[in-house]
Parts: sequence; structure tokens; C-alpha cells
Amino acid sequence: MAATVMTRVYIFLSGIAVIIIGIIGMTQLEKAAAPPFLLGALTLGGGLIICGLFTFRMPWHGIIGAGALALLGAGRGILNSPDAAKYLVGERTRGQAPILELAVTIICASLLIRIVGAWKLERTRRLLEEE
Repeated sequence: MAATVMTRVYIFLSGIAVIIIGIIGMTQLEKAAAPPFLLGALTLGGGLIICGLFTFRMPWHGIIGAGALALLGAGRGILNSPDAAKYLVGERTRGQAPILELAVTIICASLLIRIVGAWKLERTRRLLEEE
């Protein structure tokens, strides 16, 4: 049960962090790239917050939903990783966007790892409960 509560907190914090990164992107990116970046961050972060709210009534439904969103966010971020590598070596054609995308990728990947760990604990608990 404690793993579920801590996972819930982590889901909420991850959603809030993604939304904050979107707001930072709105101030740091050029005018053409800022609104789509904010929309994506609000969509992903808002989805994570909604999944966090689901965990109050149906804990594993919300956690599984957050895991699916984290998988999508991390997968999309991995596709953007070549731009982050280019940014780190000095090619800054997209401005600050690659670093902000990398931050969202790290948040989603860490959330996904956290959720998989919670699933493993729950599975072990249920197996021990059956015996």
C-alpha cells in the first residue's frame, strides 16, 4: 500500500514538473515553436495529473494509465535524443527545445521505472498472499 501512495505522489509531481517545463518553454522558445511545445506539455502533464486523480478511487487503473503515458512520453523523447546530442555539442538550430525535451524524457523515464517497480512489488505481494 505504501508503494501505491508514493507512486501516486510521484505521478502528481511528474505531471506538475512537465507542465512547468512547458511554461518555461513558452518563455524560452521562439514564437513559432513555443505554443506547440506548451500544448504537448499540458497534454502530457495534464494526463499524468488525471491518472494521479484516478489513483484515489482505482489505484492500479491510474498507475497503469500513468505508466502508459510515461512510456509514450519517454518513447517520444528518445526519438528526439539526436537533437539533444547536437545541442550538447554546440548546434543550436532549434534553440532551447532539445534540452527541454530531454528534461521531459528524463521525467517520463524515471516515472516509468518507478511504476514498473511498484508493479513488481504488487505482483510479489499478491503471490505471497496466495500461498
